[in-house]
Amino acid sequence: MLDLAIIGGGPAGLSAGLYATRGGLKNVVMFEKGMPGGQITSSSEIENYPGVAQVMDGISFMTPWSEQCMRFGLKHEMVGVEQVSKNADGTFTIKLEGGKSEMAKAVIVCTGSAPKKAGFKGEEEFFGRGVSTCATCDGFFYKNKEVAVLGGGDTALEEALYLANICSKIYLIHRRDTFRAAPSTVEKVKKNEKIELITNASVDEVYGDASGVLGVKLKLQNGERDLKVPGIFTFVGLNVRNEILKQDDGSFLCEMEAGGQVSVNLKMQTNIAGLFAAGDLRKDAPKQVICAAGDGAVAALSALSYIENLH
Repeated sequence: MLDLAIIGGGPAGLSAGLYATRGGLKNVVMFEKGMPGGQITSSSEIENYPGVAQVMDGISFMTPWSEQCMRFGLKHEMVGVEQVSKNADGTFTIKLEGGKSEMAKAVIVCTGSAPKKAGFKGEEEFFGRGVSTCATCDGFFYKNKEVAVLGGGDTALEEALYLANICSKIYLIHRRDTFRAAPSTVEKVKKNEKIELITNASVDEVYGDASGVLGVKLKLQNGERDLKVPGIFTFVGLNVRNEILKQDDGSFLCEMEAGGQVSVNLKMQTNIAGLFAAGDLRKDAPKQVICAAGDGAVAALSALSYIENLH
């Protein structure tokens, strides 16, 4: 039986693994189907992590985390988790893809979040063929071309600035006339000659043919506009990944918030003894790397205390 199962390999999961193993737990496994690093690995630049003075892309930033966090004995299982359930004896069953399962004394869930769909016509049809949620992944395909960016938060504006280094022009579309991003980022966007702001607007439809996207139709306050662009990048928020907490009867294993986030206290404890949640998945998460890392450390320390008290 595992002492601790950590589900998710982003900043929260890796930090939890580091603190749990360095704190003395011997049998700790982090379940992450892909490479560790989390959603931040698709970010084009990180400039606000304390102690890291140089601006870095997400992959370069996260690469040393795995090495450091595995140093004290954390194991990484590259397999997807389908469900977490609690047993009558207080232990947990982690149901894995392929029909296997593991038992654990305690579980930290840090499955994070995924980009929301914007909901316009053609979004699903052209996803991966001109509709993207990752500028660092796909920006290169639009070198010296015009593209659209949809969104008004930090991610949308930061990625628009990143794309401005590659593309000939960026149309930044936002449904309001004010932005939710940091003032310094808004100022940079407004000063960038390659970025045209289209505010109080929404995307009505993305259209194209077998080759991919050919244009984006917008609804404006005073009419319509048709942008002849081969690509659009959407950054309209995040949905938490809470599926593994769903039980066979459709209920959730622990208390949840109205938006699907896990209810936790300041120790990252859920209402189920031995079950902890950290990072984007937990209620009121600021969705910042430093906060997720802190959550993971707190959850691991709470799990250490919980497991010690079992004996």
